[in-house]
Amino acid sequence: MCFLRGKENGKRGHIKAVWENMARMCVKTRRLDVAHVCLGNMGNARAAKALREAKAEPEPEAQVAMLAIQLGMLEDAEKLYKSCQRFDLLNTFYQASGQWQQALETAEVQDRIHLRSTYYNYAKYLESMGDQIQAITFYEKSDTHRVEVPRMLQDDTPSLEVYVSKTKDKSIYKWWAQYQESQSKMDAALHFYERAQDYLSLVRVYCYMGNIQEASQIANETGDRAASYHLARHYESHEDRKQAVHFYTRAQAYNNAIRLCKENGLDDQLMNLALLSNPEDMMEAARYYEEKGSHMDRAVVLYHKLAALTSSSHTPRTEKALELLVAAKKYHQALELCVTHNLTITNDLAERMTVTDSKDLSREARNELLERIADCCMRQGSYHMAAKKYSQAENTVKAMKALLKSGDTEKIIFFANRCRQKELFIMAANYLQSLAWHEDPQILKTIIHFYTKGKALALLAGFYEACAQVEIDDYQNYEKALDALTEAFKCLSKAKDASGGQQAARLADLQHKITLIKKFIHIQRLYSEDPQEAALLCEALLQEPKLDPPIRIGDAFGFLINHHCQKGNLEAAYHKLEELQKLLPTQNIACYISQASLQALQSKMEVFKGRGGRAGVTEEDEVEEDL
Repeated sequence: MCFLRGKENGKRGHIKAVWENMARMCVKTRRLDVAHVCLGNMGNARAAKALREAKAEPEPEAQVAMLAIQLGMLEDAEKLYKSCQRFDLLNTFYQASGQWQQALETAEVQDRIHLRSTYYNYAKYLESMGDQIQAITFYEKSDTHRVEVPRMLQDDTPSLEVYVSKTKDKSIYKWWAQYQESQSKMDAALHFYERAQDYLSLVRVYCYMGNIQEASQIANETGDRAASYHLARHYESHEDRKQAVHFYTRAQAYNNAIRLCKENGLDDQLMNLALLSNPEDMMEAARYYEEKGSHMDRAVVLYHKLAALTSSSHTPRTEKALELLVAAKKYHQALELCVTHNLTITNDLAERMTVTDSKDLSREARNELLERIADCCMRQGSYHMAAKKYSQAENTVKAMKALLKSGDTEKIIFFANRCRQKELFIMAANYLQSLAWHEDPQILKTIIHFYTKGKALALLAGFYEACAQVEIDDYQNYEKALDALTEAFKCLSKAKDASGGQQAARLADLQHKITLIKKFIHIQRLYSEDPQEAALLCEALLQEPKLDPPIRIGDAFGFLINHHCQKGNLEAAYHKLEELQKLLPTQNIACYISQASLQALQSKMEVFKGRGGRAGVTEEDEVEEDL
């Protein structure tokens, strides 16, 4: 039985060797699927697991290399890692196989991302081999020496002290100083704290030892904020408040310094500290001065500073600063605050800033202040308030401009009549011209009145010309237009020539217009007595140069078309209609012709089309469409 059992075991060993050889062949052929079967039949669970995990690698060579490692084919694994340039895995392979020189060379040249970890692993290896000197070197290269070297040498204090003395690392100096302090070796601790430039610890130890003078000297010389703060806390605990405020200030702990000043009535130092501090501390200091009541000027300065530090938005800080500035009669600073932070000047605020007592300001300074208030009101769109302040500042022109921007016609007319200044009359009249004056007789009369009061005869003449054109364009009333042009001619004749000779040309142009309109009115009046003569005169009028705009061409042609239609001469009327269409191709010519004439021409077009007409006559089609 033993013989049979041994024979069976030998057979199994032979089979396992066959599968192992087949697995090795899989490394050469790179058949990982077959390799899985081989490893399973070999019963090598660890190798099978490693191979499954290696499938996460994107390179097939890296996967095959892991198979080679599991089968002990190290040279093949090395070649495979190099062929796919997976130097990180090659580095790990070298470390695992104890080839540290090759691992270091690979990390330094091809795998620098893992250089420090390679140095660290090598240092751990050297430490395990008892080579502490080399281990220290590679711990330093891996930048882990601050923790690892003291750990490694913790049982060898003399060696650790030698290492600390030779190194130039401040972190190690500080650690060693803390160790010496824990051993109550204060002189050694102070020495190494100084080498580490840890001024907070120096001051802390000196305070503990009672050497406050040395601690103060260090805090003053170095300016270290943490050291100054610790010393300030020490002075405060010993009720030396002035020194505490001094070192809190050196530490830029202004809130603590302000707290001490308020608690101990150090108002002069409080002001300087508040100006250096943040807005919250500044606000607290301002409230302190305001509540105390003895230094309102300081509260105003702090609120103003607060407003300058805040954004341009409207905030309660800025409101409080504005209130205090007005209460302190610092009106110019209050206005600057309004402009900077876009604060709205209410009616109440504007009245409070209006100085009524001549003892406070001179007349010139008062007017300047009022104008600045008005300027702020203009910027924020409060035109009525701006007009009021400009008026109080005796600047009626700017007051009128503010009213013009408001568009309040009633107040503009009232202000012009109240001030009775030529310039204001003219400004108001110019504004009224921008309204629909031709629809409101009262505004028309006011414009004429204001230009007359302002003695702006040239502008009045221009307005009369505009009136004449409205009568022609809107109402075809040439008689009223003639009256308006006549008034324009009179006004311009009386006006002083300040245009360098252009007034004479303008008078000649007005005279030409008056002459043309007179001729057209004569033609219209003559028609009832002698239609033929009137028609001939109208034909002659059409030959006059610069006929339009004094006489609209459409009106003259309409007169002739109506005449021919009344006389039954529709052919002549139709030809005049065609001629007018050519002269005014973009206008609706039907508006110049009477309804009766339009109906007569329409009937003629229908008769003409019933007879067949002429082929290709497009102008007649266009005329018919207009009709």
